[in-house]
Amino acid sequence: MKVVEFHNLRLFMSLSEFFFDRVTADICQQMDGVLALTEQLQRQRLSPDAEACVSGVEEAASGVRRLLECAIDLRKVTRGGVVQDPAPLRLRELVDEVESRWQPTAAISGVTILVSYDGDPDACALADRARLLQIFDGFVGEAVASMRRGAVEASLRAVIGPEGVRLQGRVRGARDPAWEAQDLEARVRDVESRFGLEVAIGVMLARQVVEGLGGSLRNEGGGGASETMIFDLLLPVASETPVQEPQPAERSAHILVVDDNATNRMVAQALCEMFDCTSESANDGAEAVEAARAGRYDLILMDIKMPVMDGVAATRAIRALGGPAGLVPIIALTANAEPEDAEGYLAAGMNGVVEKPMKPEHLLAALQAALGENDVIEDDNTAAAAAA
Repeated sequence: MKVVEFHNLRLFMSLSEFFFDRVTADICQQMDGVLALTEQLQRQRLSPDAEACVSGVEEAASGVRRLLECAIDLRKVTRGGVVQDPAPLRLRELVDEVESRWQPTAAISGVTILVSYDGDPDACALADRARLLQIFDGFVGEAVASMRRGAVEASLRAVIGPEGVRLQGRVRGARDPAWEAQDLEARVRDVESRFGLEVAIGVMLARQVVEGLGGSLRNEGGGGASETMIFDLLLPVASETPVQEPQPAERSAHILVVDDNATNRMVAQALCEMFDCTSESANDGAEAVEAARAGRYDLILMDIKMPVMDGVAATRAIRALGGPAGLVPIIALTANAEPEDAEGYLAAGMNGVVEKPMKPEHLLAALQAALGENDVIEDDNTAAAAAA
């Protein structure tokens, strides 16, 4: 009997994780759709009241999107460790960003943010900028929440040595005996009550990220009524290299967007417009196959899970058309972008995979790779005829 109960418990936990992943991914996707709609509306001539309403919707959707990203990230970090995306980072600029992010919020609470940087102003480390900001955000948020007035000092010291760049970050705030008596859970709840869930999750993330990056963390009490959170990290040295922004294709490509969800179609088409591409849409795989017969598309963005005919079946049917219509590049749009899933999509005849919710840089990279592989005709007249 106990074995059955244990099995049912494991099954319940597995399903809970599945639904958490699916629900959060779907909400993120819907928020992307709302943001795409607000972007389209902001391009129209609106009355001042309408502009204020659209701005309010955009702010709310962006807040929900950020909150979900924080919650998802905390869950992933807690269960699987910290995943990094390192790039050359000028450390002085990181400190300036901490100040700009926190100055308005702290001012509302009557707190002043003081930042400083000690090190070579041109020092550059190979680091994940977002992760380092998460560390500062968590400790600065906790320090601001623990006081009602005064100053919070945030500093970063960088020393370049033979082993790399040694970073020491410090966040100093007022010492509150009542705050010190609270455990971490009570502090997080207090932060949430004053600044919301996003900042509260950041308090938890900061500690996890320091540990995940192989750093150390300690709390140091000052001689007076103050305490300082100190973290130490060792990062590789990086020579500063200018970030090359991805360039759009030289001519407008004509793209077929295939998705059974109207919001998803709108998001994809808005991104296509952002990259100066024209687009049409289809609601399912069967419509996509019929549309592809005309051979007028440079590329197809294909959702995987759709009624009537799914994306994999539609891809196989398009490849069976033969001629130029059967050779059109097809990019999978899916929330299931694990390596084994991607292998199945490529085996079905697709040219690449973009994970949902879509990020503009990921979609652009996939478009450039697929269109470049197929030698898109650069003649303007031919492009215009293809888009007709």
